[in-house]
Amino acid sequence: MRKGDKLSLPELPAGEGREVTLRIVLISPPEGVDFGIQEGKGSKYQTLQRQRSKGKDLHFEFKLRVNNSRGDGAPNFIGQLTQGPRDARFIYIDIGKRAGQSDSCWERRIKVPLSGLAWEMIDRALDDPNVILQARLPGTGKDGGPSCATVQPIDSWTC
Repeated sequence: MRKGDKLSLPELPAGEGREVTLRIVLISPPEGVDFGIQEGKGSKYQTLQRQRSKGKDLHFEFKLRVNNSRGDGAPNFIGQLTQGPRDARFIYIDIGKRAGQSDSCWERRIKVPLSGLAWEMIDRALDDPNVILQARLPGTGKDGGPSCATVQPIDSWTC
């Protein structure tokens, strides 16, 4: 096996895995808007860690389970916070009305892809519970409102 070919975890059933800590930082989102992490799918969801922006960075920290049940050796993130198919997982950040802020003029979500998380970083986080996998995202979009749609991390995922 070449370096980088190892599978971090033994084959596990789809519902099992080990936990890693992730942090998403929204850089300077517009003031007065609520943001939060979406738990659940479709119309059956709730917004966790709801925060109202004051123009400063917002931090969302949470745990996800990860395993290698995809079949191609790539990480598979599982749990109520993850969205999308096994080969394209992501996290939603709810914004404005979607985050429960009924008086907001915004009703958006940010889709944060987990595809940039490689086994090398995940292994570090699994070996050391103090290691946090972090993504920094622009909080403001080109229209001056909150970022929305798929937003890639500024510096990729780091640990």
